[in-house]
Amino acid sequence: MEDFGVYAIIGLDEPPRHILSWRDGCQRSVEIQPCVQQIVLFSRGDWGKRVSVSVELADERNSPINVGKLTPFNKCLSWEACEDGVWSNGATLTVKLNGGTCDLLDPLLTLSPVECTPECNITIPLTLPGKRKRSQGEEEDEGRGKENIIPNAAHKTTPHRQGKNNPPGGQTRLFSPKDGQTVASASQSHKIKGKLAKTSSQAASLGKPSGRWGQAVCPIDPQTAILIGGQGAKMQFGKDPIWKLCMEDLSWVPAETLAEGPTPEARIGHTATYDPESKRIFVFGGSKHKKWFNDVHILDTQSWRWTLVEAQGKVPLLAYHSCSMFRGELFVFGGVFPRPHPEPDGCSDSIYIFNPEMAIWYQPIVNGEKPAPRSGHSACVMQGRIFMFGGWDTPVCFNDMFMLDLGLMEFSAVKTCGTAPSPRSWHGCAVLSDCSFLVHGGYNGNNALSDTFIFNTETSCWSSLTMPQLHSVPRAGHSIITMPTTCKKVTIDEQEEHSESSPQTMLIFGGGDNEGSFFSDLIIMPVKELRQD
Repeated sequence: MEDFGVYAIIGLDEPPRHILSWRDGCQRSVEIQPCVQQIVLFSRGDWGKRVSVSVELADERNSPINVGKLTPFNKCLSWEACEDGVWSNGATLTVKLNGGTCDLLDPLLTLSPVECTPECNITIPLTLPGKRKRSQGEEEDEGRGKENIIPNAAHKTTPHRQGKNNPPGGQTRLFSPKDGQTVASASQSHKIKGKLAKTSSQAASLGKPSGRWGQAVCPIDPQTAILIGGQGAKMQFGKDPIWKLCMEDLSWVPAETLAEGPTPEARIGHTATYDPESKRIFVFGGSKHKKWFNDVHILDTQSWRWTLVEAQGKVPLLAYHSCSMFRGELFVFGGVFPRPHPEPDGCSDSIYIFNPEMAIWYQPIVNGEKPAPRSGHSACVMQGRIFMFGGWDTPVCFNDMFMLDLGLMEFSAVKTCGTAPSPRSWHGCAVLSDCSFLVHGGYNGNNALSDTFIFNTETSCWSSLTMPQLHSVPRAGHSIITMPTTCKKVTIDEQEEHSESSPQTMLIFGGGDNEGSFFSDLIIMPVKELRQD
């Protein structure tokens, strides 16, 4: 096979240019002229023992415009000036070979200029999407509309709607991105893995995802989780939308090209739900700028192949909804749906069910006390019931709890006791045991939050949890998952019974602080330190 080399197409009319080979050394920089609007970088030849090729594009001030990696699984990168910033006075493309015979530092310690340790200051403006109140009695309108972005309305106030038996909350402002420079500091805890990413250029660090919020993360086995989508600074979608996390060494692997088939387009506010029976991930909905999605992409984790479903029935256009897997079907509740401009986007209070076997969407008949329309809420399945907490429907932020009995298909409001979380949306939620789940962080209409609560489904009681590792950095739009454990099989009288122990590890990834910071840190905690049952 031909020798390994890295090549670049610089501009629209230029032929491929040889940049670097193994015999040229480990690193090379190339000057980019101001008139160039597009760059494509790719590798060719036998990779051998080479681990990766680090690539950085910096402007005339040596400030990174974008950082990425070529790997044996991701052999091409591209940039466009309109997406990643304009290098009006030229730029520098730097390529560095990692692995093989090069004597390199540990890639976890070789940070790009856009990385900082948890003790550093982070000063990137953040824009989280909000939800606009729909008028009374309006029905959901299918179609494409303007993506729901709350305007700069700091002078308004956000009333809180109280859940039953929960203490009243105070007034907060409508969500307004701040232009000033602010600081988010992280804990010195040794349990915080990774770094907080400074992402003004939407740069991907060496060997880890770029800072983002609104992504979806789901575990597929005790040693592996998949990250899909998300959005970073300046409402930009990164060039690294799909990653694979390996728990054995806490390493991230770019996974955009690991699987065959049509991968989902970059997006935010979508859901990714794993079915342990079929070993497939279902990605549904979300939005990207003015584009809304109602597609269903399925990743078969055994064959590593994507499939785009041609679904039948009434397919909802939704973002910031919840999606729960129960007996092989997806249960979607709430979320934001678009309306034709200039009407404001609306929040949904409907249940949709997707049946993968039939590739059809349908709406069930649901009884009981239905929750108010909302988005950015959490939902988790426990013992044949979906527990839904919090959410947002401008100008109301919720902290109520509802339960959907999946046997009776009946909603009921949960009367809770104890110290309930304040109203919030875009918080993280994870099941800790058969009778408890955790709620962490979120956004209350004014600030990102860092507090943590545990709900016991047997006593319907909330309790607050004090954990320095979790409370150091306020964050919203982050992902919380608990890693599954191996299912043990016990045979009694020729009948198989399955018994699965509680998850052992909880992970928190990413999010934003509503003060301009986007995170790419990974927090790892033993579940036994969190459980109170």
